[in-house]
Amino acid sequence: MTQNANPLQGWFRQPAIYIRLPSQGQYWPEGSLSMPANQELPVRAMTALDEINYRTPDALFNGQAVVEVIQSCIPNILDAWHTPATDINSILISIRIASYGHEMEINSTCPKCSETNDYSLDMRVMLQNMPLPNYQEGLKIGEIECFFQPMSFRQQTQVSMDQYETQRLIAAAQDEKVPEPERVKVMTGVMKKINEVTTRAMTFGIAGIRSPGGFVDNHDHIREFLTNCDSRTYQQIRDHAVQLRAGSEVRPVTLTCAGCQNPYEQSIELNMSNFFAAAS
Repeated sequence: MTQNANPLQGWFRQPAIYIRLPSQGQYWPEGSLSMPANQELPVRAMTALDEINYRTPDALFNGQAVVEVIQSCIPNILDAWHTPATDINSILISIRIASYGHEMEINSTCPKCSETNDYSLDMRVMLQNMPLPNYQEGLKIGEIECFFQPMSFRQQTQVSMDQYETQRLIAAAQDEKVPEPERVKVMTGVMKKINEVTTRAMTFGIAGIRSPGGFVDNHDHIREFLTNCDSRTYQQIRDHAVQLRAGSEVRPVTLTCAGCQNPYEQSIELNMSNFFAAAS
């Protein structure tokens, strides 16, 4: 039996804005993104259920809430777990604009006179100025050349969870109630964990390594290489990867202190735990 169309369909949410991804669809695996011919993705406002999901701590911590909200608001994104790091900030900003408007209030303290003021930012400007690091250029180190790629949102989430666990271990190692020998043992484990987390993140960000023996894109082989290469090579690769990741971040905005008229730059961090909550 065919059901009649809902007469209220005309009042369902419609696209509020359209965005172009900084990556232009690169680095998305096949089947994870349906790119329109004009490369402009329609973005709808969040539903009440989306807002509830985004306020569920466990789902926010493991990334599930973010994935569900993205796929709800941007239907062309079929699997948000594969969202490249180059695009995640643009996507979140666009959803916030579609849901709550383009203005965002921030609180900032002048570094010169220490006066604190409230400012209103136009997120449309932030969206238009999202940077895209150059992942096409490789890093040559002697006879090898490393090629990089942005981490996916799933990989970013895994690294964040690993970092949280590392911070928990550090706090345990600093607990003065724990006997000194036990703290030394815990700290040794922490240092090993930090190295593992860093190496895993670096592996995620490497598309492949070319050597005289051929091109290697096997993640297990790349991780083994990072574990066994000399420290200078490791540091060069790590620093280049960090520089590329930083290139995907929201650019600082220039503010002028209302008190002393001092212009200064304010960094903008999209904290997923309160980015949407502050607007509702």
